[in-house]
Amino acid sequence: MIDMHTHLLFGVDDGPVTIEETLALVKKAQVEGITDMICTSHTCHPQYDVHRSEVLSQTTLLKDVIREAGLDVQLHPGQEIRLTENIIERLDNNELLTLANSRYLLLELPSQTVPAYTVNVIQAMLEREVIPIIAHPERNRAIAEKPERLERLVRHGALAQITSGSLSGHFGKNIQRLSLQLVEANLVHTYGSDVHNLKTRPFHFGKGLDVLDRKKLHASADLLLMNNERILRNETLFLLEPELMKPRKLLGFIG
Repeated sequence: MIDMHTHLLFGVDDGPVTIEETLALVKKAQVEGITDMICTSHTCHPQYDVHRSEVLSQTTLLKDVIREAGLDVQLHPGQEIRLTENIIERLDNNELLTLANSRYLLLELPSQTVPAYTVNVIQAMLEREVIPIIAHPERNRAIAEKPERLERLVRHGALAQITSGSLSGHFGKNIQRLSLQLVEANLVHTYGSDVHNLKTRPFHFGKGLDVLDRKKLHASADLLLMNNERILRNETLFLLEPELMKPRKLLGFIG
């Protein structure tokens, strides 16, 4: 299985501090059945702006460390890129990394809003044959209050990533309920842990899949995991027609 959203690099953002902590995460990933991880450190973020060169160099270093430790987990470069007004300029200047050198880019919205220029950024990326994947939309307050905001972005060509911990209930019952509704409405397309550490922000990779299984969303789980694999192969993702979601369904559900 592929985890397409991880904070695995050490000492660069709010992920692990030391290389030992990173190695512990990789060991846990292997226990979870994860074979590949895309290293998506924060960039263009108000607090963290991990440069492309740092991601590439540390990913290369960690590949050697993991191999020497006898672990069978493959690492791939990427970034979790915060939406900013100059993001297209940075993309054109080759400052940003897509996911595993594919056409897909992990795009993080501000936690409280969906800026008015978001659609313009999506369209500009698509014109450059880059497909944005919205990171953890279930944790965006504006989308929780009015989920058709996410539907609008998807209909404009963006994709979205659901987080394992959101489905497992790690972020609370309200976010869990919203996450399941987004899955049922075909508004999310990929599955990532957004792991930062083993204590407060763990993988929950299997736990999230178990919840989908209990809710009889087996087909959705299979689709999410299959799309993760297709990112690595830079292939077109499988998509289902998104369903219209009314805001009254989700009012008060945000955690």
